[in-house]
Amino acid sequence: MDTYESILLVKNEVFVFKIPPRTTNRGYRAADWNLAEPTWTGRLRIVSVGDACTLKLEDRNNGELFAKCPIEQYPGVALESVSDSSRYFVVRIQDENGRAAFIGLGFGDRSDSFDLNVALQDHFKRIKVCEEIAKEKNEPKQELDLKFKEGETIKINMKITKKDGSEGVANKQAAKPRPTISGVGGLLPPPPGSSSIKTIPGTAFTNVISIASIYKSK
Repeated sequence: MDTYESILLVKNEVFVFKIPPRTTNRGYRAADWNLAEPTWTGRLRIVSVGDACTLKLEDRNNGELFAKCPIEQYPGVALESVSDSSRYFVVRIQDENGRAAFIGLGFGDRSDSFDLNVALQDHFKRIKVCEEIAKEKNEPKQELDLKFKEGETIKINMKITKKDGSEGVANKQAAKPRPTISGVGGLLPPPPGSSSIKTIPGTAFTNVISIASIYKSK
C-alpha cells in the first residue's frame, strides 16, 4: 500500500529564537529569550506520512526547508511548552545526520498555538485507535459461554394471572387432600385402649344412644 503525505496544520507566520542552554531542572521561559528580535520568520507545516509526524519550518516564498522536527509522541521532548506563555514552545530540530539542537518557536496569536496542540493530539489519538482496532482483529474477544454445564439445573418462578384477577405461582405444589373422618355417625372414634366406653351391638342409632347414656350416668 502506497503512503502519501497528509497536511495536519499550516501557519504562514511563525518566529524562531535562539535560546540559552538550560542549566537547571526548571522549565524553559520565553521571557529569557530576545522576543523583540527573532532569528528567523517563516511558515510552519505539520505533515504525516503513515504514523510518522514531522514539524517543518519553511520559507514562505519558495518553500525551502529551514529546519524539521520529527515528533514521535506529544507531549514529549520533541515539542515542549514553556512555563510562562501558551504561545511559545521549545522545538528539537534534527538534521539528516541525526544531529539535534533546540530552538524557540513562537506564534503571534494564541489561537495559532491552540491549533498546534489540537492537530498533534488528534494525530496521536488516531494512531492509538488504529492500534486498538488492529489488536482486536488479531485477538478477538472470547464469547460468553451461556451453555448449561453437566448437572446444572435452573428454577423459574412464573406468576400466572387467574380469571378472577388473582395471581398464583406456576410451580406451586398441589394441595394435599383433606383426611376423611371415620367413626360412627360422623363422630370421632374413641382413643385406643379406652376401657370406659363399651360398644353395644346394634344399629348405628342404638350405638349413639348407648354412648350418650354412659356419659350421662357418670
